[in-house]
Amino acid sequence: MDDGHLQPRAGRRQWLAMAILALPCLLYSMDLTVLNLAMPELSAALEPGPAELLWIVDIYGFVLAAALIPMGVFGDRIGRRRLLLCGAFAFGAASAFAAFSTSAPMMILARALMGLAAATLAPSTLSMVSTLFPHPLDRQKAIGVWIASFSCGGALGPLIGGLLLEYFWWSSVFLVNLPIMALLLVLGPLLLPEARDPEAPRPDLWSALALLLSVLGLVYAIKQLAAHGWSAQAGIALILFVLAYTLFHRRQRKLTVPFLDLSLFSSPRFSAALGINVLGFFIAFGSFLLIALYLQLALGLSQLHAGIAAAPSGVAFVAGALLAPMLAQRIGTPALMAAGFLVAASGFGLLAIAAGEAELSLLVIGYCVFSLGLAPVFTLTTDVIVGSVPPAQAGAAAGLSEASTELGGAFGIAVLGSLMTALYRIGLAELPELAAMPIGQGLEGADGLPLPARAAFGQALQMSALLCGTLALAGTALTLFIRNRAPARQTREDTP
Repeated sequence: MDDGHLQPRAGRRQWLAMAILALPCLLYSMDLTVLNLAMPELSAALEPGPAELLWIVDIYGFVLAAALIPMGVFGDRIGRRRLLLCGAFAFGAASAFAAFSTSAPMMILARALMGLAAATLAPSTLSMVSTLFPHPLDRQKAIGVWIASFSCGGALGPLIGGLLLEYFWWSSVFLVNLPIMALLLVLGPLLLPEARDPEAPRPDLWSALALLLSVLGLVYAIKQLAAHGWSAQAGIALILFVLAYTLFHRRQRKLTVPFLDLSLFSSPRFSAALGINVLGFFIAFGSFLLIALYLQLALGLSQLHAGIAAAPSGVAFVAGALLAPMLAQRIGTPALMAAGFLVAASGFGLLAIAAGEAELSLLVIGYCVFSLGLAPVFTLTTDVIVGSVPPAQAGAAAGLSEASTELGGAFGIAVLGSLMTALYRIGLAELPELAAMPIGQGLEGADGLPLPARAAFGQALQMSALLCGTLALAGTALTLFIRNRAPARQTREDTP
């Protein structure tokens, strides 16, 4: 891929288009968190049952994760700008539908439609980055901005939600999406170029449905196993995953032009980058959840104060994503990814010490350090995934990249959450009544929290942090191993 450096450099128009692409990225991640603050008012208004309440929270992420790959492929076939603008209109319409929902089933449907529309945003924006920025150095910088936009959205979600709910009713957390989507619909046709595979056949809807059901079954099974352990629902979801994927794989072998080109996985660079991305988000998403629980439930911080304590890590993540291209140019992509994992491991070490001593300031520092280390890993693996495929398949690659993110995060929450729960209960073996309660219920009311429960929670987080640190060191070793096994003809920038 040495000829990539002969491509033209990006100008003002391309970077202005990148600013437009950042808008849906902000909303994409913001809507994963903003609803949490509105749940008390929403529950009072719609009166959902326990199962309906869970579906209101979870259905957005389920449908989003399942639809990412099909939507990425559709973008290659019908046009990435067209899909992005259609998705933006659909997201705005679904947000309005959610804002004026009058019952729990209506809200569940609205959130599902929002997830389906949101699945068009990430693959479309990421694949358009490769169109706007053909030069490798520009593409790395643009992907750093793209990653930082998601981080900003996740960090701003609780803050914006809190401000809206302070002055308006619960529907405002959905209506805020409308002006941003309207801005994208107005400026997108002016600044964003169209890109598609001119030789692509019509999309195969049966393949898309089978792929959607397979990913949906896998993600739902992971969530069920994390929340409730083995159950009939988890088993049915796994069976759905196996059957749907089998049908999808067989259909691809019969189609003259497969819906998803499975030969992409034969590229060592592509497969290695996907694997490293899954590992990185495994330790990141799981840790985000455990730290949030520890801040609120073990240290007794309010939701606002917990958000303030977590805010510096978001700044560190944005800084790491934006600095990654410059550092990669100096020391190379593989070296920076390995160094990023090493920095993350040191951050998890600090987090383990902080959990053992219940030291908030050290915990915040550890949180910032591992966020700073993981940000370049995510930026560079995304760049390798998109940059290692032909331009005509950029949408499919972008969908696979985002799907690996969602799956890695789901596995991380499931495994680390289950591990922390088990360690917490082991630490409270002498207090069986407290150990039998769910962690949140057992730790409510931190002023009266028994010291053994505080210590057990701290020890559980400590062991989980040490595991994450070990996995980060494994990420360093894996990256260096792949680098040493890479063909000599690959350039320093191209080798994952």
